[in-house]
Amino acid sequence: MEGFCFQWLCVIVFSYVLLLFTQKAFVHLWWTPKIIQKHFKKQGITGPKYHFLFGNLKEIASFTTPSWPSTFTSHDILPNVLPFYHHWKKIYGSIFVIWFGPTARVTISDPALIRDIFVLKSDNFEKNESPALVKKLEGDGLLSLKGEKWAHHRKIITPTFYIENLRLMIPMMGKSMKEMLDKWSKMSNASGKVEIEVSEMFSTLAEDVITRIVFGNSYEDGKAIFELQAQQMVYATEAYQKVFIPGYRFLPSKKNRICWRLDKEVRKSLRKLIEERRKIDEAVLSEECPNDLLEVMIKAGSDDEYRNNITVNDIVEECKTIFFAGKHTTSNLLTWTTILLAMHPQWQELARDEVLTVCGARDPPSKHQISKLKTLGMIINESVRLYPPAVAAIRRAKVDTQLGDFTLPRGTELLIPIIAIHHDQTLWGQDANEFNPARFGLGVAQAAKHPMAFMPFGLGARRCVGQNLAVLQAKLAIAMILQRFSFDLSPNYQHAPTILMLLCPQYGAPIIFQKL
Repeated sequence: MEGFCFQWLCVIVFSYVLLLFTQKAFVHLWWTPKIIQKHFKKQGITGPKYHFLFGNLKEIASFTTPSWPSTFTSHDILPNVLPFYHHWKKIYGSIFVIWFGPTARVTISDPALIRDIFVLKSDNFEKNESPALVKKLEGDGLLSLKGEKWAHHRKIITPTFYIENLRLMIPMMGKSMKEMLDKWSKMSNASGKVEIEVSEMFSTLAEDVITRIVFGNSYEDGKAIFELQAQQMVYATEAYQKVFIPGYRFLPSKKNRICWRLDKEVRKSLRKLIEERRKIDEAVLSEECPNDLLEVMIKAGSDDEYRNNITVNDIVEECKTIFFAGKHTTSNLLTWTTILLAMHPQWQELARDEVLTVCGARDPPSKHQISKLKTLGMIINESVRLYPPAVAAIRRAKVDTQLGDFTLPRGTELLIPIIAIHHDQTLWGQDANEFNPARFGLGVAQAAKHPMAFMPFGLGARRCVGQNLAVLQAKLAIAMILQRFSFDLSPNYQHAPTILMLLCPQYGAPIIFQKL
């Protein structure tokens, strides 16, 4: 009798738990999305219909990117890079809601509202979580930290990337660039021509510089560690295609196991390097990079003010973050700028004339000369306008928030399509899809009809900490190329910008260089 009663008790408890789970699932996957959809519709914000569980994910996946014609060189790339946004904007307007599973994501491209999101009401919003494999690669550092911990880390790390500190590293950057250009010269044929796949070369160059900035005199050990991280990049890129498969990150698939092993090796090597650096006397630190990130973080971990916030694990994660973001942002900027100057020889000549006038034809530019290269600065700004590293930013409302004329329920995500804003003719004029660096002649603030229309490195407090590094290295590298080579697109080049975590040339960037 007691066994019979116990069995019935188990059945009742199980039924209750199942009913409770079913109720919560129904509310989360159907009832709440329908209420939110109705909430936005009352405010005049519509979008594609919500579908149970998957939202609009199947529809988004159906927007396959059209094939790029081999002769295509237009900068009107939005229909190919963000096809779902381009399509739905024409139907629903610039503000519409789409569904990533049961989560509402409102697209915002109005610069006035963007100012609220990133500046005036930034405390109401937070970054969303990256896919698990991507987060292992980019680290749990400044890119993903939130709240007080993010503020502490930002305060500690930012001085490393002050322009005054970076300018001290110009000789080191110039040395790395000169070595690369010397190799190109040796590779050239009898007529002085050589074809280079620059995206790979610039990736190696950026890796060299950012490794020295992160590790200083521990450069060789740091480089070995980040060769492992480069392998992780391959698998993290693939993870973007599996973001919405529930539980995929936990499956012991072959690729997941490899990625887990690589992450374990990276973390183990970084911890060993940190412990070894703690034993080094300050007198033998690198003269090339006296304020390297590793040293700054270790010192902060010993400071009473930050001791409870900076642990060995924090240092590991920040090293991963800065290396990932610094390397790929800089190499992509260099790649697209070179492609654009190869496409537009008139601007290449203007930039070369400026470099030769300011810097001469032989010696690498000095820190004082770099700041005088105004035309080259305009060219780099136009490059990141047309081809920003990140094509979109996502924020989540932490509380119910009034944004313009409508209200956002807590938990609503915002999609800010950076690339669409950068190509918007109402903000940039009828030539928005053309390469015209002259638009930056009066500075960034005057280039568009609204100062918030230009955001290649983000806006507000969470603006990319490595912006100065990316721009400085790009100006130095392009200036040194212009001193020694003229260049054109290779006949093998195919213009096919695509998203591989960042905006990249899908088929590489083969460029033909001619020695001057």
